[in-house]
Amino acid sequence: MKPVYFILLFFSSLLPVAVLAQDAPKGGSFADIKFIEGHWKATTAEGRAIEAVWLGADGDNMLGFMRMMNGAKADLYEMLAYEQSDQGLVSLVKHFRPGMLGQEEKDSPNRYVFVEASKDRAIFQNPGGDLRILYEKRSSNQFAIARGGQENGQWVFKDLFVFNRVK
Repeated sequence: MKPVYFILLFFSSLLPVAVLAQDAPKGGSFADIKFIEGHWKATTAEGRAIEAVWLGADGDNMLGFMRMMNGAKADLYEMLAYEQSDQGLVSLVKHFRPGMLGQEEKDSPNRYVFVEASKDRAIFQNPGGDLRILYEKRSSNQFAIARGGQENGQWVFKDLFVFNRVK
């Protein structure tokens, strides 16, 4: 009988550890993307101006928004929400045309899950696994957002926007 009690005691002692491990969020934290906080401007290869602001993290979220211009007219607005969830850090993105006409379905933002981070870099991936978004700090006053795809078994990133801090 004593071995049975010992076994039960052993496994019951592991239970709190297993429950705590399940509650811990998976990969990524706001510290991994802190470098994007602030007011930024970029110009696309086509000459379109982009202005963006990322607010600091508060609680379980961090918000950002962009205004993309074509000359003196708004061309596209983008709303970005970064949320800490049970699946880890998640990036949710919605696009709007002038007049706040949504591009995605009402309850279906583009969703990217955190993949990895290293110093001054963070990578998110879409659920299909075929698209990655890289946030990369290039200097204290510059960072880039790049789009990545697989080429010959390697992830290759191309800059979408290179932002400079507004002073």
